[in-house]
Amino acid sequence: MTPETRETDAGTARITWHRAKQARLVLAMSHGAGGGIGARDLQALARVLPGHGVSVALVEQPWRVAGKKIAPAPKTLDTGWRGIWPALAAPGLPVVSGGRSAGARVACRTAAELGAVAVLALGFPLHPPGRPEKSRAEELLGTGVPTLVVQGANDPFGRPAEFPEGPYELIEVPYADHGLAVPGRADLTQERALEIVTDGVTRWAASLG
Repeated sequence: MTPETRETDAGTARITWHRAKQARLVLAMSHGAGGGIGARDLQALARVLPGHGVSVALVEQPWRVAGKKIAPAPKTLDTGWRGIWPALAAPGLPVVSGGRSAGARVACRTAAELGAVAVLALGFPLHPPGRPEKSRAEELLGTGVPTLVVQGANDPFGRPAEFPEGPYELIEVPYADHGLAVPGRADLTQERALEIVTDGVTRWAASLG
């Protein structure tokens, strides 16, 4: 792991690198509005993907680095992401823009302008819980690049069946919630749930290049 800081117009961001020995892609992943890069799915990707030629960069937005508990407005999140992009592209490799929850929305909104080759959205918040009329599908459908969504079957921010048809691929994690956690009574272990995530992302990443 190699952490580095980067100054952006939204403040100081931090990138923790998990580098592949012979990388062909960079997968840049940011956290959600309520958590950090210690999220189970982000850590699982950081463990597994470097062994498949993908360097993983876990990005902490400036508000998180500053120790704040509440994420700023989407516009500010986008500003922070734009500010760290030169560091993500510095290795000279194609960059997949990604994140979980709010971080996934940022990746979707900025992919085309930043030149991302693809988008990975973990737990895409299709709508606020209980408010399906407040759809954010336009962000997901407008990435302009190959897009993979990994969604829990019981995600209150949008179950897989609620997602519209579109030019993206969706992997469903059975029993899982918004954080891709599965209940103890489920017919699926947490370890297996994370394997579904890492196996699916590994396969998809291989198809990009």
